[in-house]
Amino acid sequence: MDEPLRSGAAVLVVGAGITGRAVLAALTPLGVRATLTDDSPSALTAFAQQGVAVIDPAGAVATIADVDLVVVSPGIPPTAPIPVAAAAAGVPVWGDVELAWRLDRAGHHGPPKTWLVVTGTNGKTTTTSMLFAMLCAAGRRAALCGNIGEPVLTVLDRPVDVLAVELSSFQLHWAPSVRPDAGAVLNVAEDHLDWHGSLQAYAHDKARALTGRVAVGGLDDAIATRLLGESDAPTKAGFRLGEPGPGELGVVDGRLVDNAFAPAQVLADTAVIPVAGPVGVLDALGAAALARAVDVPAGAIAEALSTFAVGRHRAEVVAVADGVRYVDDSKATNPHAAQASISAYPRVVWVAGGLLKGASVDEMVAAVANRLVGAVVIGRDRVVVGEALSRHAPDVPVVEVVTGEDSGVVENAETPVTGGTRVVDTGGRPLAEAVMATVVDAARGLARPGDTVLLAPAGASFDQFSGYGQRGDAFAAAVRAAIG
Repeated sequence: MDEPLRSGAAVLVVGAGITGRAVLAALTPLGVRATLTDDSPSALTAFAQQGVAVIDPAGAVATIADVDLVVVSPGIPPTAPIPVAAAAAGVPVWGDVELAWRLDRAGHHGPPKTWLVVTGTNGKTTTTSMLFAMLCAAGRRAALCGNIGEPVLTVLDRPVDVLAVELSSFQLHWAPSVRPDAGAVLNVAEDHLDWHGSLQAYAHDKARALTGRVAVGGLDDAIATRLLGESDAPTKAGFRLGEPGPGELGVVDGRLVDNAFAPAQVLADTAVIPVAGPVGVLDALGAAALARAVDVPAGAIAEALSTFAVGRHRAEVVAVADGVRYVDDSKATNPHAAQASISAYPRVVWVAGGLLKGASVDEMVAAVANRLVGAVVIGRDRVVVGEALSRHAPDVPVVEVVTGEDSGVVENAETPVTGGTRVVDTGGRPLAEAVMATVVDAARGLARPGDTVLLAPAGASFDQFSGYGQRGDAFAAAVRAAIG
């Protein structure tokens, strides 16, 4: 067992959410002295009533030298007071994934599992879900975990052999020891720069997925290609939309082909992939590369893809009415994901905005401008999106949806709002419901038969919604109400 986890060691757990609960449960059998801290006094009170030792954040910082280990929830940035204090005091800081890795490697839950890790700016969840389906189709005892499903810690003691693990850049930052049996970086574009500080730091954390036996990278993405080239993994495999060269997976005559783990092995027809556009093919190729790295046969890959169901809020078709398709891709929370989503459709009325997290939308708007027939912009960074549209798609009508507190300043806005402005009237309704009712009404006015009204916001949702799920649900409900 690692020294920080010796019996009697003092461990500070930062964060009282799902991850924090999983960490506390994993630490209990080890005989360590765990103390929980969180910014929410009510959360600490609830845990204290259950017999958990708690401390407020200020107290945790003041007594950090008395701690042997800090375990943080993944959203805690390295610049937060507790990690900064821990670093100054020489106290190690782990994430829950790092803790899971060390417990697994130490045999705490039996023979170590095979870890297959997926990361990237866009497509992580779909790719990991496809991978899990492939493993199950091959009869492998597998678990879906990490940034999707359940924390890795909660599945270690189950009768499984292989873990399909989606890891975010946050989780990878706090998991420096992880060396997966196979890991993939699908793509890398600006996202979470407010957390990482720079694109370079963000990419560096993503690259930790490529430190194991097999490294897989998306060759149609420049940064992922570079990270794959820099990896020291004994085996490397790339995937691309074009014909695969040696050591690659790709597409030949409408079929997914593995030329990395077998010579020109046909895996499946692209027609069976249920995710629209090139992004669906790339997700399937990334999943197939990891599956092939652990000897999943071609038949299992084809079977998994043919029966795969797209997850909620991921290019989910909500309705088709009057020749217009309405698609909920609320999970497209960064510009890279939004660009991939828009690229799947020829004519799009784009619903965009929210919190951009420091990312630029200019490049992606320029790339998809020829597909846009209208846009409805919402949320805190709607002006940023509107300005990008005015620069790169000046002929596209843009409707700005504002809430009551912003309505007084709309007249002074610098963004050209060529399609008009709509002020949300809540009428006693919840804000999320009222916003999306206004959005859908505006989008219907812009759409024509053959168009797709696409919610692919390119930003996070926490300004007006509780999360991307509520944002997508509100969109779907508004569409159904509007079309009857």
